[in-house]
Amino acid sequence: MEYRQLLLYFLGFLLVGCSSEIKESTKTKKEQNRPNILFVMTDDHSRHAISAYGSEIIETPNIDYLAENGVLFSNCAVTNSICGPSRAVALTGKYSHINGFKDNRSKFNGNQQTFPKLLQQVGYHTMMVGKWHLHSIPQGFDYWNVLIGQGQYYKPRMIEMGDTNDIEGYVTDVVTDISLKQLKNRDQNKPFCLMYHQKAPHRNWMPNVKHLDLYKNDTLPLPDNFYDDYKNRGSAAKEQDMEIKNMYMSFDMKLDPNTFVDSTETGTGGSKTWDAVYDWKYSYNQMSEEQKKEWDKHYQPISKAFYESSYSDSAFAEWKYQRYIKDYLRCIVSVDENLGRMIEYLKSTGEWDNTLVIYTSDQGFFLGEHGWYDKRFMYEESLITPFIMKLPNRDSSLVNSNLVMNLDFAPTILDYAGVDVPEDMQGKSLKPVLEGEGFNRKGQYYHYYEFPHGWHSVKKHYGVRTSAFKLIHYYDEVDEWEMFDLKKDPGEMNNIYGLEEYQIEQEELHSLLNELKSQYKDSIP
Repeated sequence: MEYRQLLLYFLGFLLVGCSSEIKESTKTKKEQNRPNILFVMTDDHSRHAISAYGSEIIETPNIDYLAENGVLFSNCAVTNSICGPSRAVALTGKYSHINGFKDNRSKFNGNQQTFPKLLQQVGYHTMMVGKWHLHSIPQGFDYWNVLIGQGQYYKPRMIEMGDTNDIEGYVTDVVTDISLKQLKNRDQNKPFCLMYHQKAPHRNWMPNVKHLDLYKNDTLPLPDNFYDDYKNRGSAAKEQDMEIKNMYMSFDMKLDPNTFVDSTETGTGGSKTWDAVYDWKYSYNQMSEEQKKEWDKHYQPISKAFYESSYSDSAFAEWKYQRYIKDYLRCIVSVDENLGRMIEYLKSTGEWDNTLVIYTSDQGFFLGEHGWYDKRFMYEESLITPFIMKLPNRDSSLVNSNLVMNLDFAPTILDYAGVDVPEDMQGKSLKPVLEGEGFNRKGQYYHYYEFPHGWHSVKKHYGVRTSAFKLIHYYDEVDEWEMFDLKKDPGEMNNIYGLEEYQIEQEELHSLLNELKSQYKDSIP
């Protein structure tokens, strides 16, 4: 080979090598600049039980810290207010009728596109720890360790990468312990995405024994519409089965089931079946002897005092409310404390600044409003979920009132990670909004399916919510409409559908509802 040819060959080899190194160097730098993602989801956490949202019945200093250093969204709606479907929407960025998970009887098709899979493809170390509740094997995760079904508060049974284990301890602590271990042991050269999903504060609200005396001597205030008589609503509000006065005496109220005759629950609120007693005993038997001792020390005096007293209907309902709300709040105290452990870890490792932190719940929850607990309805307490974001490498303390949805979680996470948002995702990235661009969502579209199967007898319905009004259609078993003026009637006590003075707004809502049904490709039977 001539000298000139050898020189050209050698130079070409060097250029190819340099080009390869430049590309690799650019790729590594890009990956290193991707933010970590901590996606915190609790179960049934009402924004009215977060002090950053103005709660007067609980202090949540660590959740508040996120809000003080991030963005608090005041109008985040879910697409379908029930556990499994909400989680499927968060994973896929698609409505229930598109992702296939409409109610808690469904099974999630893990083969479909999810944001963890897309993050994994660009080099993220992905982890899922805690509540899954999708009746399927998690996909798209380098590590997963999930609760079986709803999970147990004490000595939870978890499936770790296919292996089942019973783990000593309190579930909120356990999920955090596992999460912290995985953060420490992961590939430190990769950005991480951790889905840190707590069971609490889901029913039956079993607090950590160290928190049992919180609120012990307090009488917490009743919501203004606790004694709602549902007069000016449709049949759905009247025929539901989620009134606090009918809660289980053992499973919910934690009274000693040995006092019940023939293992049947009785009381002013009606009769409940043996199943709830069995569930209570199973949960109780998961505790250690020391935990049982502390549990009995707290609840046995309450049980004794109850059976030595008599109550009017209203006094009985209020007694149940106090038992319910205190245990609910005690569970949230554990959630907040453990979030503090996660924040402390990220700060100690220097990863706090470059981490996108999301705090949310799978939906809102009734804390005695309308006399209810649970969710499902398109009413505000159930529809609007807490949503707080601590942005990577940016200090802020903002309140955002845009009409956002849990549909937006997946696109937003991908956008912050520098991943192109797939066109078939139905949500919108919120990153442009937080960088000063406009937001043009005119209304939030909702669709609930779980009737007559499942709990609480809430009829099927769909609807649209704007910043000022809400329109709901109950269908299938009935054909009824409700409409509310959210400015004048924030408690949604007065159905204004059909009133002459609201005809213009009603027509506009119907038009918007049809537009959104078409946009999201939802066909109503």
